Amino acid sequence: MKFRFCGDLDCPDWVLAEINILSKITSVKIKFLTVQVLKDILGESLDYEKVHKLTSDAKFEIGDIKASIAALSFILTSAAKYNVDPETLSNELQQLGLPKEHTTSLCKSYSDGQSSLQEHFRKTSLRVSNLDSVQWRVDYVLSSSELQEVNEPSVQLKLGIKPGETSHLEPVTFTLTADKFRVLLHELKQAQNIMTNLGN
Repeated sequence: MKFRFCGDLDCPDWVLAEINILSKITSVKIKFLTVQVLKDILGESLDYEKVHKLTSDAKFEIGDIKASIAALSFILTSAAKYNVDPETLSNELQQLGLPKEHTTSLCKSYSDGQSSLQEHFRKTSLRVSNLDSVQWRVDYVLSSSELQEVNEPSVQLKLGIKPGETSHLEPVTFTLTADKFRVLLHELKQAQNIMTNLGN
């Protein structure tokens, strides 16, 4: 059977197994657990102590807690990714065996956080690293150990790169000839024009 929140594919077997585990906690607690998972997805730290308290009645072991968090994270991120409305998500989760009161609680939290999730994914998806700073210097090379006479400008570039979501800055330094610098500048201007047009 195909599910919209899975991108019109079958639901992964591991998620099916975890839905059975999620059914063991109350619908009120699944709502609070969903809120904690939403915060985690949006970049806030997960309150493991609160999660442990929420699942203590069901006597979840550490493995069960981690599996529940992973399943909820998959359900919420996939539903937001495929722009599934809360009602459809509720129906699909009931078809997979999650009780109606549980799906109602989960989908209420999903509905409240859907736009925040999608905005977060827009900002963070397809982003390998962020350019934080650019420093440059032009040297005029008169000669080198290999050539008597060069008489050519050389551009030294130093980029400050932040990989992924980290705050750590990594410097990347390289040298360009005048011709290569002109090509880089031309391509950057073209990219800037494309981005400006996409924004309009």
